Amino acid sequence: MTDTEARNELEVQILEAQKGHITSDDLLKTLIESQVFMPVQDEKAPVLNIQRSNRAQSLVLSSDEEGTPILVLFSSPERAKSFIKDYPGFSGGILESFQWVLQNMGSGYGIAFNPNTEVGFDMEPETVQELIERLATREIRH
Repeated sequence: MTDTEARNELEVQILEAQKGHITSDDLLKTLIESQVFMPVQDEKAPVLNIQRSNRAQSLVLSSDEEGTPILVLFSSPERAKSFIKDYPGFSGGILESFQWVLQNMGSGYGIAFNPNTEVGFDMEPETVQELIERLATREIRH
């Protein structure tokens, strides 16, 4: 399977949107209903397989000279493997709904979705904030 082949329904929809076969709103509806993979920092010294922290440190990069925080997400753990090799300490992750991620990420973040792949895209912080607000007002149906 190549880097440009869709591995799940979300990736099929991303490719369809990139080709102009579906609207960005159609993609958004699929994304809201989809499970995403968020790389998180490994704990330093797990004790008897008990998680010491109740707050996971997600992989956040800094974009451009302004230092905008960019949350890194993937459509599957498999899609993340080659990217996270460059980020020691982020071998684990959380599978959760994209809606949950939006509701828990805070403001001011952009999103890099499947970075360095053909089935990826970036979302500016303003777009992410708009999605969060649309979800809060139930403007986006899932």
